[in-house]
Amino acid sequence: MSELKEKPLLLTKNLSEQVYELLRRDILKGVFMPEEKLQIEAVSEKYDIGAVPLREALNRLSAEGLVERIKQRGFFVAPLAVDDLEQLVSTRIWAETKALSDSIHHSDDGWEDELVLSFHRLARVSRNMTSAPDDEHADEWDFRHKEFHMQLISKCGSRWLLDFCSKMMDQAVRYRHVSMNISSTLARREGAADEHKNILDAVLDQDVDGACELLKHHYIKTLKALKPDHET
Repeated sequence: MSELKEKPLLLTKNLSEQVYELLRRDILKGVFMPEEKLQIEAVSEKYDIGAVPLREALNRLSAEGLVERIKQRGFFVAPLAVDDLEQLVSTRIWAETKALSDSIHHSDDGWEDELVLSFHRLARVSRNMTSAPDDEHADEWDFRHKEFHMQLISKCGSRWLLDFCSKMMDQAVRYRHVSMNISSTLARREGAADEHKNILDAVLDQDVDGACELLKHHYIKTLKALKPDHET
């Protein structure tokens, strides 16, 4: 009897995890736009999944700040605003330069090897996107880009700080994709690849101040590119 009771629970958990990953990906990519209502029936049909695991996924995304649950109205994609983006970038600079500084101080050969490898993976997919851009390459670029930035700070010694930085990176990805969906002419920022290389070189040279300053300006330039009409 216990096995029969456990199987439906396990199945529900698996389905909830699946729809969570799909819905989270589509929110970050701007498939669902800010403040868009997430109709339970429509979303269930889109992903071919039941309402129970979907609601579990929506509650989880609400806890992450990607979805808002408004009493008696339902679930909505969390809004985006320029002021909020500025706060996000400012907080990322504060947190990630601290994490990067600590990572350089704690660096070892293994960490540096992984960092160089993650940079080369990002550079390779960047070249592939230039020659044959498509959704598959774009998804891989997002993955490799986050992988590189997380590797930069992975030696900081605090899993709490890493988790916080990871969540902020995801929010930044959402801003970029939504901006690209609104303006089809907005591509990935020119010069970002060279900035990644310069950050890497500074880290390998153990130049803490230089690496942190380069990371700071990397995010400031991205902020300017994402602002409406590239305002300063």
